[in-house]
Amino acid sequence: MSTKNLSIILLSSVLTFSAAPSAFAQSSQPTTANPAVKSDVEKPAKGEKPAKVDNDLVKRIEKSSEVVQALTGAEDKRVPEEMLQRAEGIVVIPNMIKGAFGIGGRYGKGIVAKRLPTGQWSAPAFVSIGGGSFGAQLGVTSTDLVLVFTDKQAFDALAKNLTLKLGADAGVVAGPLGRSGEAGVTHDLKSGIYAYSRAKGLFAGVALDGAVIDMDKDDNRDMYGANADAAAILSNASLATNANVHGLVDALNRAAPRKK
Repeated sequence: MSTKNLSIILLSSVLTFSAAPSAFAQSSQPTTANPAVKSDVEKPAKGEKPAKVDNDLVKRIEKSSEVVQALTGAEDKRVPEEMLQRAEGIVVIPNMIKGAFGIGGRYGKGIVAKRLPTGQWSAPAFVSIGGGSFGAQLGVTSTDLVLVFTDKQAFDALAKNLTLKLGADAGVVAGPLGRSGEAGVTHDLKSGIYAYSRAKGLFAGVALDGAVIDMDKDDNRDMYGANADAAAILSNASLATNANVHGLVDALNRAAPRKK
């Protein structure tokens, strides 16, 4: 082999060896994730509709909103405005059904909302009600039920204990109707809870002794997330902007503003 050919071979070997470390270093670098890919699911923006909410819950909210809007409708069969202005909490059970607990028994699912320190209403938590004597006023197959809490202590007992037996844990009476003066609403309301039923578009006072209200943990989590609990829902003012519930919150703020 000539000296010229030997020089070329040696030069090629040197160049190949010098490039190898760079290639090896590049291939041995640890693989990193694309920084543009986010591992966490982003929370919905303010007012944005949360994903995968049970349609039955949305319909219950819509029906409850309709019931709230009717509270101050008919002049002679309306819930007194002064009563609503002094409300600390409101439970709405749309479409309570007859016979779920035997003859005369009733059962229903609905919502509960709380008066916040600002005077505005909270986002609703979900509740169920059943058992007890619902009075002769509830003779129809399906009716809407409204409970107006004028006693903060009685309402807080429900929010804290997650269950409330009407007539035992808190006094309940059939609510008065008509304009405040005609209905006899005074500044010394003797009961903590006033109950109303609505059938065929008209409200009536109703007796509810023995009925039990329970917070619905599963429905609350389905609407607000796995860590949601009733006390947090009813005290968190920011949840009132949730797109699924803000229509109901607005209806409550119009029907039951705080008394000035």
